[in-house]
Amino acid sequence: MIEARPLIVRLRNFVGDTVLSIPALRLLERHGYALELLGKGWARGLLEAEGWPVHVRQAGLHDRIGQLRVMRREATRRDPAFAARDNMLLFPYAFSAALDARLAGLKPVGHAGDGRGWLLRRGLPRREGRHTLVEYWELACDFLGVQAEPPVDIGMQVSEAQREQARAMLASLGLAPGGYVLICPFANGRVEFLDRSWPAFPDFVKRLKAAGRPVVIVPGPAEVQGAQQLYPDALRLDGVGLGVYNALLQLAGVVVANDTGPAHMAAGVGARLLSIWGPVDAARWAPWGSSVTLMRRGPGEWSSVDEVISAVDQALP
Repeated sequence: MIEARPLIVRLRNFVGDTVLSIPALRLLERHGYALELLGKGWARGLLEAEGWPVHVRQAGLHDRIGQLRVMRREATRRDPAFAARDNMLLFPYAFSAALDARLAGLKPVGHAGDGRGWLLRRGLPRREGRHTLVEYWELACDFLGVQAEPPVDIGMQVSEAQREQARAMLASLGLAPGGYVLICPFANGRVEFLDRSWPAFPDFVKRLKAAGRPVVIVPGPAEVQGAQQLYPDALRLDGVGLGVYNALLQLAGVVVANDTGPAHMAAGVGARLLSIWGPVDAARWAPWGSSVTLMRRGPGEWSSVDEVISAVDQALP
């Protein structure tokens, strides 16, 4: 049996982008590559059920170069041909990602923008007008020299152990799978100087509470205080790792989310998702999958609370 060829893959620094890159990563794996992923610390939990090794990227330049050199030596030990071929794929667009790879003696491939083409072993085209998932998919296709259509659904994996942990958390709140609305109201930062947060979210949660709908919120470490202040009617689960968060999303009756990383997680695991969209370009960044309902009146117009409540009522018994 021929051992799969090692390939170092640099992930992007955002949860949503990492979820959207999963089909591309699977395509690389199907074509005989043993992936060694390099990304943020949270990527380990997020991708735990996928089974890929995830190396936590070091912060300083010296440490980053040293880490990549160790990864290069280990890959060459496993496969002596590693050093001679394209051996690192870059999902980030940044100049620094290509520079790190070159300083570590690797032969990186990625999109050729940001003035970094001369650092790449191969600079690949970044096509306009693509959804982000399709952009990452086409990057993998170009790397492999194949043509294929992206999948309809991401099919992000959730382990039974993660589901068991999620069920135990729900039981501690007196909830059963499918019997709650999970909200993802936080959208850190802005895109193209536009606010991605549905302004009616607090009123929406109050209306759900008044109607007897259990509401669950899973805030990140920097969101706990905001969850306490803005959503006192929601049942809060603090300190949840992203792998178990995937399971909580998958087990929800319906997920209601802003344009944010957990929305992509919900779509990725096939949760029934109401994606509340405002001014940002949905054609490029909307969650991907057949379980997603995009809630949007028109460019720059938010859906009303009544419209979203109606959609929740249709989704839940």
